[in-house]
Formats: sequence, structure tokens, C-alpha cells
Amino acid sequence: MSATTAPIIAHAETELYLTLLQLSAAHPALQDWLAQLPSWLAHIKDKSRYAHAPHYASLIARLPAVLPAYQRTVDLNTSAVTVTLDWTAAATNATAALLKQLMPWRKGPFLLGAQDDPTRQVLIDTEWRSDYKWQRLAAHIGDLTDKRVLDVGGGSGYHGWRMVGAGAASVVVIDPSCLFYHQFMALRHFVGDADRNRYGRLAAHFIPVGLEALPASGLFHTVFSMGVLYHRAAPFEFLAQLKAQLVKGGDLVLETLVIDGDATRVLVPSDRYAQMNNVYFIPSVAALTQWLQKAGFVNVRCVDIDETTTDEQRATVWMTFHSLKDFLHPDDTRLTVEGYPRPKRAIMLANKP
Repeated sequence: MSATTAPIIAHAETELYLTLLQLSAAHPALQDWLAQLPSWLAHIKDKSRYAHAPHYASLIARLPAVLPAYQRTVDLNTSAVTVTLDWTAAATNATAALLKQLMPWRKGPFLLGAQDDPTRQVLIDTEWRSDYKWQRLAAHIGDLTDKRVLDVGGGSGYHGWRMVGAGAASVVVIDPSCLFYHQFMALRHFVGDADRNRYGRLAAHFIPVGLEALPASGLFHTVFSMGVLYHRAAPFEFLAQLKAQLVKGGDLVLETLVIDGDATRVLVPSDRYAQMNNVYFIPSVAALTQWLQKAGFVNVRCVDIDETTTDEQRATVWMTFHSLKDFLHPDDTRLTVEGYPRPKRAIMLANKP
């Protein structure tokens, strides 16, 4: 452990290693993951690559200890991932000041602190009300009880915590962002060991890599990919990588931007889309259905289509930059500022044969 690595990070990484080691007995493909894990974890802490990494780790090391007197309880099955603590005002203020230095917070919300006293609470009111998306998909996905789950591009880990709350035995969140990795570790500090599963290991984990870095495993009963596909210049390669992580018969939950139209309709923005400069392809649901079938998935179906609102995505005191309202056309909110159709998202389900 380096001098700037918080003990909570070292503990979380040890639990990740032990989880993969435990699973590798029945899934030898994970030996490749275990071989590369030290370099994956060292990479995200490398100051030459991520100048803020030592500072982020120092913030987590300085978070107030969760004392037994605080009577911690954890609820991972509620709109705001909640850690109830009967703590002091000083601990509240110190926590808020430290977590504000891990801004911007994109996915959440999270609630830390006293149950009935707002003056001793830290509500991380994130840009996205990620609980809205969870509510839309929860009724349609398969039962996660005792399942192994992969969350691709999971950000700070909000949905990963909700997956554990829904009964998953293990959830691996992957995202190459140094900031999101440390946001997850900050939440791990407060959740503590409350998510320890029946196999004796913590259930929620974070690997700071993109999907393309993971060797095929065939490990996961369910793979979630939400808000990632349109950022991929090679969507069929990405779909193949998702499939390679699933067990036979496993469930894919794919949430992505879509446009209206038939199976021939795919939007390729010439420059930016809703001010995002890394959007490559936005298909219709019919086109996306064909993509998934061509990629070898079966039982492909769309279970939800929803137009993104400024209630779900907006600037807050925890994410103070421009957000959805700034990305819509000032004269016609049915369009983006570039003149493309306003963001609309679909949830697709499919299975690996």
C-alpha cells in the first residue's frame, strides 16, 4: 500500500482479490483477471497518468471514522443509497467538505447521517436521479438474488449498490475514471462491511478499467451496460465484449440513447450531440434490436422508452456544470442545441444463447 492509499481502499482491493480468487476455483478464466489486477489497480493511482489520484486518496483517508456509537445502519434498497449514522455535527460538516472535493458527482443520490435531523445529514444530490432509471428497469430485469453481476460504466457505483440491495451475491462495477473509482471508495468507507455476502466476502467491488480490458470470463449471470453504447465507435465489438462476460443463458440489460424510426434509422452526429463530443451512433429501437441479434443475442426485447427530463438530469450543488437544460435548443426543447432529436433512452433486454 502506498503512503497515499487510504486503508479503506486497501481493504476494498483485498476483498476484490479474495472474491476473484474464490470464484476462480470454479471459473478458471478469472486467473487472467487475477494476473492483471495488480497493474489495473496500480494504474489508477499513478500520478503521472492521473494527477489528482493522490489527492483523492488523501480525502478518503481523512473521512471521519464511523464509530460504534454512531449505530450505523445501511439501506441499499431505497431511492437514495442510505447510511444512517447517529453522528456529530462536526463529523457531518467534515464529511461534506471532503466529499465536495470529489465533485462532480454524476450518479446517485446518496444520503449519509442522522435519520431525522437534516443538520446532521449529507445528501449527495447528484446530477442524475439514477433512482429514476432503476425504477424503470427494476420491474423488468430477472431476479438478482445470489447472482454474479457486472455493471459496465457504472460511475460512482450507485446502480451497483442497488444491485446488491436487490440481492446480488457479487457486483463488479467497472469504469476507467479515477474520480469515479475514488467516489466509490468514499461510499465504501461509510457502507463498511454491511454488504458482506453469505460466502464471507463483500458484495460490491470496483475495477477501474474499461470493458475492453477484461479478458472473456463467462462469469456473470447479468451484465448491465447503461449509458455506454453510444460512446463506442465500434458498437458490434462492444456488444461482443458484453456477451463474452455472460454465462450461457445470462441476461444483458442494455440502456442507451435511441431515436424514432424503423430498422434503417441510425443517427450519426456530425460533431456533438447534446454537447457530448464522443457520441458515435444512436440507433432506433428496431435497428438496435437487429444489432443485438446480429451480435448473437436471443430473446431481444425493448421494455422501456423514456424521454430524459430536467427532473432526472440537472445541475446541483454537487454537480455545478451545465446539464440537460443547457443542452436543449433554446427555442424548441424537442431538439438538442445542435438540432438533433432530444435525448430519449431505451432499455433493452437480451440473453446469451
